[in-house]
Amino acid sequence: MSRSRRTPPTSRRSFLAASSTVAAGYFVAPVARAEDARPPTSANEEIRFACIGIGGKGQSDSADAARGGKVVAVADVDSNQLKRAVKSFADAKFYHDFRKMLDEMAGEIDAVTISTPDHTHITAAVMTLGLEKHCFCQKPLTRSIAGARLLGDLARKKGVATQMGNQGTAADSLRRAAALIQSGGLGSVREVHIWTNRPVWPQGGGRPAEAPVPPNLDWDLWIGPSPMRPFGPGYHPFAWRGFWDFGTGALGDMACHTFNMPFMALNLRDPASVQALTSGHNKETYPKWSIIDYEFPALGERQAVKVKWYDGGKLPEQAVFAGFPAERKEKEDGTFAETPFQVAARGVLVIGEKDSLYAPGDYCDQGIKLKSGAKAADVVFEKSPGHFREWIDAIRGGAAARSNFPDYSGPLTETILLGNLAVWAADTSETQGKKIEWDPVRLVATNAPEVEHVVRPTYREGWQI
Repeated sequence: MSRSRRTPPTSRRSFLAASSTVAAGYFVAPVARAEDARPPTSANEEIRFACIGIGGKGQSDSADAARGGKVVAVADVDSNQLKRAVKSFADAKFYHDFRKMLDEMAGEIDAVTISTPDHTHITAAVMTLGLEKHCFCQKPLTRSIAGARLLGDLARKKGVATQMGNQGTAADSLRRAAALIQSGGLGSVREVHIWTNRPVWPQGGGRPAEAPVPPNLDWDLWIGPSPMRPFGPGYHPFAWRGFWDFGTGALGDMACHTFNMPFMALNLRDPASVQALTSGHNKETYPKWSIIDYEFPALGERQAVKVKWYDGGKLPEQAVFAGFPAERKEKEDGTFAETPFQVAARGVLVIGEKDSLYAPGDYCDQGIKLKSGAKAADVVFEKSPGHFREWIDAIRGGAAARSNFPDYSGPLTETILLGNLAVWAADTSETQGKKIEWDPVRLVATNAPEVEHVVRPTYREGWQI
């Protein structure tokens, strides 16, 4: 086993005086020891959390954990983030390497939140589930399709409470729109368009120039399971999303939100094929924009559906919105003013044989409009107590969170990330890439062995699954 410098867990007082050093490397081979396993947490028992990654979205995820129980351990590769966390979690133990934290704290935690860059989700989640700990992981669930399937299978086998951090799943607006479609209000749906204004970070270029590693950052731990490369400005803490080795591009970042409603409404899993048109890319970063066509065969009572995804500012052709009524607003004098129909920068269009539904925004939270001009019918849907609350309730023995790994967020992530296989194949600017034929049972692109490394990436020594 290869080793680097070691950092022991630190108390609040000793951490403030400690320098940023590196914890030992571990091969990831999680085994639940008998003394670590605990029965389901009772309604009155305090849940003990470990939080991996506390910057960015991790700041709110760890705060949610503190409201649901007690944060007893924190890991982050950035010592500045750990110093900030000391003020919030005075009694916690602090680590740079989450592998060391999980190994040493296994008998003292019940649940783990994972709020790191996409490429380290898989290592952290596999280790968490292997220790039979409840797991909350930010979106997308993993950077690879095979990784998403693995986490779903492992979570089901271990019987723990899981949830992915796509908070719109709990929104009334999103659930109401999905229920309206499921009720048959649009008739049979054959076509869906989904778009986002992301990316808002650089894509389509090369690597940044090599630069000294900031003293607060442990670069080796940040790289984690991905191939080692020199540090450069533009990776940490945000722009990593645009790199194939670390992120999943605009599709992986935003489709877990904007694709979520039609996925919920139409059970959009196991597409048969994907094909993309892009601005072109060098296989170092994702393209500046992409348009991806998904083909879903009939599934159960749902007919075959074609889905088109757009990012980088691309929008559906205006013709697909033909017939949507103008906005009508009453003026102070009692008369009405009409504003031509306009398409938002983010949204969903679901086209049915009876009617079409347009929902601007990522969570259908800006209202929905029907092409018929009719008022949306009242529908019955299950209300959520709150996204994170669903997971807490599941830990305490309640129903599984809606976006749990095996039944929902795993299949959603698989569907979304399949589009990136088409993006990889569409590396020539504005030239349609190969149509990727997909076997969802074996997780194999049957006509494109060149994308296998995207489906099943290899992991750096010390970070293997």
